[in-house]
Amino acid sequence: MGSRPRHRGVLVALIVLGLVLAPIIASAVAVWRAAHTDEASAVDRADVILVLGAAQYGGQPSPIFRGRLDHGALLYEQGFADRIMVLGARQRGDEFTEAEAGVSYLLGQGIPSEALHISPRGSTTLESLRGAVLEMRELGLESAFLVSDPWHNLRIRRMARDLGIEGFASATWHSAARSQSTRLQGYARETFAYLYYRVFGA
Repeated sequence: MGSRPRHRGVLVALIVLGLVLAPIIASAVAVWRAAHTDEASAVDRADVILVLGAAQYGGQPSPIFRGRLDHGALLYEQGFADRIMVLGARQRGDEFTEAEAGVSYLLGQGIPSEALHISPRGSTTLESLRGAVLEMRELGLESAFLVSDPWHNLRIRRMARDLGIEGFASATWHSAARSQSTRLQGYARETFAYLYYRVFGA
């Protein structure tokens, strides 16, 4: 008779564990699938290409940031949109905002100034996208390709659509970590970031 309570305890523990793990596993699968889906292959045009900021040093984009900017430039050159908007505020101690550094880099790559816009707001992804929404509304823009690293695809697409942007993720693998271990870290980190956003909206 004494074994039955133990069995019930084990069963309850397994059920609780399953309830905890199920959303984590489902989110991890969704993050991985979104990372390997380029919506630019299914969508011909959008109003603007939003390039999410990353680190810059003295006005020079970091390798990760350059990868995103190069992908945004490629989408522009292939005719997916007529405008590129670079996002990102100034971090503490920086002379330039990420947006300013990104636009300067794109000018150097031959993108015409009239096609470039900056949204130098926000120190987080959500804050940057909120700033971009304000800029887009002023310009009468509604749809956008979202350029970041692949494992960000699911979260930034969800954020954009929650903010009223018709967003299509088009990530670049050139800015992402190349080794398998750092990629796995990116997927793991983003799985919990996505869950956090879904629960807390931040």
